[in-house]
Amino acid sequence: MISLRPSWLRAYPKQHLGSDVLAGVIVTILVIPQSLAYALLAGLPPQAGLYVSIFPVIAYALFGSSMVQAVGPVAITSILCFSVLSPIAEPGSAHYLGLAATLALGSGALLLLAGVLHLGFLAQLLSRPVISGFISGSAILIVFSQLKYLFALHPAASDAWSVIQALLAHGRFDTASLIGLIALSVLAFARTGLSPCLQRLGVQAKHASFTVRLMPLCVVLAATLAVSHWSLDRQAGVAVVGAIAEGLPPLQFFLPGWHELRLLATPIVLMAVIGMVQNISMAQALAIKRHERIDANDELIGLGAANLVAAFHGGMPVGGGVSRSAVNLAAGAQTPLASIVAALTMLAIVAGAAPLFSRLPLAVLAASIIVAALSMIDLRGLRQAWQYDKADGIAALGTGGGVFLLGLEAGIALGILFSLATLLYRTSMPHIAVIGRIPDSEHFRNVERHVVETIPGVLLLRIDESLFFGNLNAVESRLSSELTLAPDTREVVLIMSAVNRVDTTAMEVLNDLNRDLRNRHIRLHFAEVKGPVQDRLRHSPLWSSLSGEVFLSVNDAFEQLSAERTK
Repeated sequence: MISLRPSWLRAYPKQHLGSDVLAGVIVTILVIPQSLAYALLAGLPPQAGLYVSIFPVIAYALFGSSMVQAVGPVAITSILCFSVLSPIAEPGSAHYLGLAATLALGSGALLLLAGVLHLGFLAQLLSRPVISGFISGSAILIVFSQLKYLFALHPAASDAWSVIQALLAHGRFDTASLIGLIALSVLAFARTGLSPCLQRLGVQAKHASFTVRLMPLCVVLAATLAVSHWSLDRQAGVAVVGAIAEGLPPLQFFLPGWHELRLLATPIVLMAVIGMVQNISMAQALAIKRHERIDANDELIGLGAANLVAAFHGGMPVGGGVSRSAVNLAAGAQTPLASIVAALTMLAIVAGAAPLFSRLPLAVLAASIIVAALSMIDLRGLRQAWQYDKADGIAALGTGGGVFLLGLEAGIALGILFSLATLLYRTSMPHIAVIGRIPDSEHFRNVERHVVETIPGVLLLRIDESLFFGNLNAVESRLSSELTLAPDTREVVLIMSAVNRVDTTAMEVLNDLNRDLRNRHIRLHFAEVKGPVQDRLRHSPLWSSLSGEVFLSVNDAFEQLSAERTK
């Protein structure tokens, strides 16, 4: 059920009002450059980024569950929008705008439907290393896509290889390049070194952090004033944003045609999956930091509603923004009222002040995008995944490389395949341990890791994975090798404490194994079988023909078999 009156609004703490209002105003001022830049990245008019920072933000605030997550234009959906649509239509054309709105509408409808059907668990489809690899690969693509504004490359040069070729063949350094590189240097220093410098000069940490977040707006204003004062757009040919329509466009309700939906079906699903994973992951991280809880399904409803509104007002897909949310949190936001205030403040700016940014150099927006994208490359996460688990490291590298070499759609498909392949590999190669009893205790541990007591002729084998058709060969192979090493074995106890499920194939293989061991005068026993697993096995042929017993605990099996072997 979708609530029209969110819980935070029904019991709004009045003491949060001042913090939320101030945070909303601060966030609006600080994200103006980002909103313009991500619209440019998506191949849309810059004002589209401002438009979708108004009513879609309010929609999410009313239907989402996160207290401080901020939605709006984000880098991932922007680069995906451009990479999908630029081969189909000319960026900025009416056809292109319609296709972008169709992306927002389709992905929003899927997200909303997923939330209503309680499919929030699908956000776990991709592992964190795969997400990290995808975001890092996308960030590299974003950097390459913006080099054309710094070195006057042809707009068609958007993928990495064509950018490199165009840069070597046609790249040139001009006034716009100088402005862009200066902006890039200032923004990079602001992100990495400004705060420590200010703190060494005696500035408080929170004030230094606020100054760092204010720098993109200062750079944008300085560049705009420089272009206006020296008429660099007219005298030196510096490319600028251009005319920005004053006021708000009307709401435009439309239904895309069957041809557009069929053409964009895969990108729509992909954008919905990416939005789902990114939004819920960010909301969960923020909730943990604030000791709160979120509802994954409400998050999908909120993000879906935001994209549906964006389709009719602005025409640009939106998502949960990492930097926006960080600014919102740092500014002191306590509830979604801060986002509503931010939207209303943006409404006032668009209504009267948006044309002030018409002479903003595109190279400066490109510089702000590059700095933001570079911060998205997660080398630390990749290194950690590689050190902890090589399979996860390969999945992250493969996904990032797939995005860079093959494109976003192929990259995310590779990411899903890597996630599934890693899962299948791990479950098909279960950890199996021969165990014994710690002396003078009822605890049982791996014989290779601890000094334990064992019983001659008795094999205690613990299987640390559910049994299904994909890992039975590994189980049979390990059992066979242990019996070869200990040919005098007469009792085999399979410890099932970690087995949550035994599928039909596994039950039949265990039944065959029971018959084979009986023919070799070896009894098969089970210990610590979980209730749901036992309920199923009780009605199988294995249970009625089991040559041994089913023990409640491993210690019970150890005591009884030990007594039997000493008789």
